[in-house]
Amino acid sequence: MTTIPAPSTIPITFVYSDGEEVVVQAEIGKNLLEVSQANGIDLEGACGGELACATCHLVFEQEVYDTLPKKLEEEEDMLDLAYGLTDTSRLGCQIKVTNDLAEARVRVPEDGI
Repeated sequence: MTTIPAPSTIPITFVYSDGEEVVVQAEIGKNLLEVSQANGIDLEGACGGELACATCHLVFEQEVYDTLPKKLEEEEDMLDLAYGLTDTSRLGCQIKVTNDLAEARVRVPEDGI
């Protein structure tokens, strides 16, 4: 019997505030900031993923949000600075791509500028 290996990438859809949708192949183990930058998604990540800003703010659908790991206090503090904060907001630099995120739709909020 042959075992089929788990995929090394999964599809994730980034949705801009104007409704444009971009489907990318996200590498398992990378964080969503890295995935977005590797695929030309307009997500700043000013601190380079060091949990020192909120410019990689993303908004998740509730059912996806509920599967994500618990937020660290430092992430909560940074999210307080995010424009357009919602109950399902997270920082992309803190979310590792796993098979559980396959087919997820993630909203890229406006930056308030």
